[in-house]
Formats: sequence, C-alpha cells, structure tokens
Amino acid sequence: MPMTNLYSYVVRYDSGFAPNPFYGYCTLATCKPKIRNSATVGDWLIGCGSKSVGRSGYLVYAMQVTETLTFEQYDTDSRFKSKKPFRNGSRKQSCGDNIYFRSAAHETWKQRDSFHSHPDGSTNADHVSRDTGTNKVLISDHFIYFGGEGPKFLSLLRDKEGRSLCAHARGYSRFDDPQLITNFEQWINNFRLRGYQGAPLEWLALRRK
Repeated sequence: MPMTNLYSYVVRYDSGFAPNPFYGYCTLATCKPKIRNSATVGDWLIGCGSKSVGRSGYLVYAMQVTETLTFEQYDTDSRFKSKKPFRNGSRKQSCGDNIYFRSAAHETWKQRDSFHSHPDGSTNADHVSRDTGTNKVLISDHFIYFGGEGPKFLSLLRDKEGRSLCAHARGYSRFDDPQLITNFEQWINNFRLRGYQGAPLEWLALRRK
C-alpha cells in the first residue's frame, strides 16, 4: 500500500480559483506546480490562511486527492465543463480553473479568459508556462472548503520533529508521519462536514465594502 503524503501550503489568494471548490469537486489545476507534480491519489492537500490578510494559522481547505487528469482530459471531461470560466458571469462562474486546452500534443497551449489571463483577456505567457509545466490536475470529491471563515489549526497537529502542520511561509511542506496524518484526519472528521462550506476570503472582503 503506497504511503500517504500530506502537502501543506499558504493560500496567498483565496479567490475560488486555486483551489476551485465548486460544482461538487475541489480542483487544483493552476499554481503550485511542484505539488501537482508530486501528489498522487490518496494524498492530502492542506491550504492555510495567509498572514498578509490576518488569517495565519487558520484552515482554508483540505482535500484528499481522489483522481488526477491531464489538462487535455480535464478540458474534455463533461464533469468539469462548468469549471470553464465565464468572466462576465457570477463570481463562481468567473473563477473557473479549466482554462488550458490544445488540439494536439505538439500544439501550443491556449488559455481561456480567466484569472490567469491579462486584464483584457489575452493570454498571459508567464502563467501558461508556469501552470502547464506540470500537465496534471488534482481532483477531489472528498474535501472540505471553509474559505475565509475556517477554523484555527490545533497546536498539537505537529509531526515527530515538532513541525507544525499549518504552513506560515511561501513554498510548501510535505509530511509523511502516519500518526500526524491520523490525527489530522480525526480532526477533520470531527467537523462532520464535507464539501463547500464558506465563501472565499476575497468574496467576503468585497461584501464588506
């Protein structure tokens, strides 16, 4: 049985785009190329709040990877049609992360008008290069997303070396301590909740204006 890994990182921009927790699946299709490259089915991704917005130490989301797809597969899979962005639609529609497609493997990637495009909708080559450098989308139907109103991490969620599960800096941490992962899963299960629970922090900020 393969070892379960847990990847913890700070969600700098909690907008509903990366991760995208809508339409029954939590997906990570952009950003974090190293995590997308390494994570496999069964692994956990933990998104932590950012200090820059006063949410350090809080849980944004947790997803256990239940499937991985290439961008080509993600683009053509009918389950994820709703995750193709519609920039003039609702907030949920505008932050779709199903943004990359091409007609053949040797073709150049095309980018839909999205959060990773230029403001005028044109292709942002820097984002294309970074995102598609790892041709892999992480998908979960076993997740909990709190957005900007998540709970504070328990201080006891540390590995054998004393490292906190909650990330506070850029980059990411990988954990493979079985006891830590068990403790984390028990903590998550105690909420008795699944799926989308609260709005992204950036949405909440707009509501307060």
